[in-house]
Amino acid sequence: MKEWILQTERLTKKIGGTAVVNDVNIRMGKGDIYGFLGPNGAGKTTTIRMLLGLTRPTEGSVRIFGKELRKERIAVLRKVGSLVEYPSYYGHLNAIDNLEVVRRLLEVPKSRIDEVLAIVRLTKDAKRAVKGYSLGMKQRLGIATALLGNPELLILDEPTNGLDPAGILEIRELIKSLPKERGVAILVSSHLLSEIEQMATRVGIITKGRLIFQDGIEVLRQQARSRIRLGVSEPEAAWQLLLAKGHRVDWDRRQLSAEGATDDQIAAMVAELVSSRFAVYRVEEEKASLESIFLDMTGGEGSL
Repeated sequence: MKEWILQTERLTKKIGGTAVVNDVNIRMGKGDIYGFLGPNGAGKTTTIRMLLGLTRPTEGSVRIFGKELRKERIAVLRKVGSLVEYPSYYGHLNAIDNLEVVRRLLEVPKSRIDEVLAIVRLTKDAKRAVKGYSLGMKQRLGIATALLGNPELLILDEPTNGLDPAGILEIRELIKSLPKERGVAILVSSHLLSEIEQMATRVGIITKGRLIFQDGIEVLRQQARSRIRLGVSEPEAAWQLLLAKGHRVDWDRRQLSAEGATDDQIAAMVAELVSSRFAVYRVEEEKASLESIFLDMTGGEGSL
């Protein structure tokens, strides 16, 4: 049985009698990059605030490293780093001085500042005033701050929001490197499926406050069932032939298609058509995209 380092039980938050997070059961293991995915307003940030003890659940519980957050909040959060929404910093100070403020609160060695600056690749810009940083550099400084206490769990809320493509790539590659190189498990939220798909090992999809999918990224990919399209002469007659031979096949007035057919089934269909003197012009595979699956799951409130 897998050891869960983050686990919620029936986590619920009601505001004005309305459940903005409803009965959410998150399971996240050691070494996971957990993609917490959902449309804007789905309940991601509210859930993350409950995971960090920034807001109290109306019902349910949060366990991190096997300890209940409500009872052992300080001990648990010492091993958790976070970046929620936009990073806080003093614009007139440089990166080193900004990190020094947090280092004193965390009571970690001074050498840790150089270590985290190297991790996020800000060493050469460490003595520049932060107000002159690009948005991507500010996000990397925010992650450096979250890493300062040498956490075992890192929680990042929309860390690529507002970044240009180069900045998104930088943050994505940084996130992917941390579990391998530093042993840090990461929960990263986003409304962009394309981002989560490229870095997550495990995915939870939330919409309207409810967790509607949770499993490995490969399980989500397997739901993208393939459809085989057949270009043939006399498609209506070919369709009727294949139906009569027991094949599950559709005809859209232009071409034939078969969803989820195995290689053997496709070969048998082509053989039936050729032996009955139909010309087979092409056989194409069309996979349902993860994006279309996500849109189906979230009722069309999908990512951008």
